[in-house]
Amino acid sequence: MTFMEEKELKTSLKQRIIIGAIAIILVGSFIASYAAIIIANTNKSSASDGIDSDKVAEYKSLYDTKLAEFAEVTKSDYEKFVAYKSEVKAYNESSANANGIQTKDYVVGSGRTLGEGDTNYLAFYIGWCADETIFDSSFNDAANPTQFKGALDASLGLIEGWNAGVVGMKIGGIRRITIPGELAYGDNMEICGGYNKPLRFLVYAVENKDPLKTAASSVENAYMKWVYAQYGMEYTE
Repeated sequence: MTFMEEKELKTSLKQRIIIGAIAIILVGSFIASYAAIIIANTNKSSASDGIDSDKVAEYKSLYDTKLAEFAEVTKSDYEKFVAYKSEVKAYNESSANANGIQTKDYVVGSGRTLGEGDTNYLAFYIGWCADETIFDSSFNDAANPTQFKGALDASLGLIEGWNAGVVGMKIGGIRRITIPGELAYGDNMEICGGYNKPLRFLVYAVENKDPLKTAASSVENAYMKWVYAQYGMEYTE
């Protein structure tokens, strides 16, 4: 995707962990694990004292292996979705907040239709602010992606605006969803430079089944083992 000017939010790992713990809707299964890290660190004055560098290296190697496997499983999905990266463009913040949930289908899927409350699906996505800043995505690199880094499990809890925005979408489809701030994070979380900020997502919904289901779970678990090891802790699935 090309941008007039593409910007990524630059945050430290610690800040990302804090954001993940607070934003219990956006990042799927990563959130509960990040919260566990924060709680553990609160109760442990110096987690770094217990870091095992060999274990960190071991889990990093495991993560790299699982990530490569995930890339193979999702290659065709990645090529389909990355073609729409250029749709990440600036939009009017005031209009986005005033007009409620707005959707636009770029690809109409051939699978079943997602109904209200349906969370039995996986998704690849890009989330961005009114000024084009990408705050999260399924890509391994927001500016210059080469593959997916994971898949979002919708059953783990998403923001209200996302849940409403995918209703009527077919599996295999790609949809843009514009969400007013009150149906995103409202006053609960600062994002895109403030509170009550509208968000826009490009969502590619896929079936929650193998081989993708297992590959997504494996890469996520490997990632969390690596992250926990960096804090001197052992991740339990």
